[in-house]
Amino acid sequence: MLGTVQMSLIFTLTSLTVPLPRIGREFSLHRDDLILLSAAYGLAFSGLLLFGGRVADRFGGRRALTAGLLVFTAASLAALFVPGPETLLTARFGQGVGAALTAPAAMAVLRAVFPQPAAYGRAMVTWGGLSVLGATAGNLLSGVISALASWRLAFAVPVVVGALALVLAPRLLPPTPAGGGRSLDLPGALLATAGITLISCGLVLTDAHPWGAPAVLTPLLTGAALLIGFVIAERRAHDPLLPLGFLRYHRRALALAAIGLTAAGIATTFVLLSLHLQQDRGWSALQTSAAFVPFAVALIVSGRMTGPLIARYGASAVTTSGLALCAMGLALLALTGLAPHSPYAYGLLPGLLTLPVGGAAGFAGATVLATEGVEPQQTGLAGGVMNTAMELGPTVILAALLTLGSDTASLAATAVAFAAAAFLSTRTK
Repeated sequence: MLGTVQMSLIFTLTSLTVPLPRIGREFSLHRDDLILLSAAYGLAFSGLLLFGGRVADRFGGRRALTAGLLVFTAASLAALFVPGPETLLTARFGQGVGAALTAPAAMAVLRAVFPQPAAYGRAMVTWGGLSVLGATAGNLLSGVISALASWRLAFAVPVVVGALALVLAPRLLPPTPAGGGRSLDLPGALLATAGITLISCGLVLTDAHPWGAPAVLTPLLTGAALLIGFVIAERRAHDPLLPLGFLRYHRRALALAAIGLTAAGIATTFVLLSLHLQQDRGWSALQTSAAFVPFAVALIVSGRMTGPLIARYGASAVTTSGLALCAMGLALLALTGLAPHSPYAYGLLPGLLTLPVGGAAGFAGATVLATEGVEPQQTGLAGGVMNTAMELGPTVILAALLTLGSDTASLAATAVAFAAAAFLSTRTK
């Protein structure tokens, strides 16, 4: 049940990618309006995740999970019946708020379900694979739904999952203790939320405005100043929202970077290929979704193999191999995938099969490394930090890639980033 909830949260992140052109035509929206609409969920999600993790650790995972599911389900239900773009944008922000409470709380409850370290490690392998699968399902199913019915029905998926989880949670999930005596660190929460949200918003707007435009520079510089203030405040706080030593533990920083990079690589591929297939090749939304079916199959199959590989060779080795395979898959797509008349079978398909194999391995291995050595009372914090990396990675990297001006160059640059990360992973003990 927890895995299905996690998949639903990530599904919702990508569920508007393919239907965006239809939404734009229905509401007469310009490109920058569509970009904001697509990013609204992620902006609220990423901005509030650290605070959501603290709420889970402070009040108990199951209680925070219930609160988050209530907000997430209610906002998803509202999105089903929105009359216009303003209410849809509000509903997407509401979904992000609910998701920011739900995601770290679900990880906190997962720790209570699997208290033994070995069992928890195996659960985290599956958890990492489900996150990538949720993003893939969002792209696939949203295209099918929008082609056969209405794009609004994509919001029915989180409504059904959220409602069932609210009914089943008291019966299936153990109670989790509250972290009595811990403060919520509201100053730190406000600084982190505002800083992350403003930087993300500024990066999103680079698609519609140049980097030097006030619409971009103002949120970027303000957000950066707020995050600097957050670091200063956390150093002085008695009970900080994010203990800075948490990121220095062993290989956690590199694992979080690998999570963000893997999420970014897959998101970038879906966005660029979805636009290429529909705008350059004239494919329908249904044909575009069908093109990614082999990607999903490869992801599911490789995800089943990742657990035994981690048990045999270790999370670090599997993460390194996964990053290297991602670099290979993206390089194949850059070389042949975006050629105007390249056949699908040997133009797109090789890259679409290699990338998910690497993504499943890299993401699952990095998830294990990111939660290595985490104390039970910090599980919500770990979930918040990990999901923040997952949300910010696509926003930051995709915004940087858009400045290259070429989809081929964007995929090639992402491949180079993966190769560099794989090399650094071999040098980190």
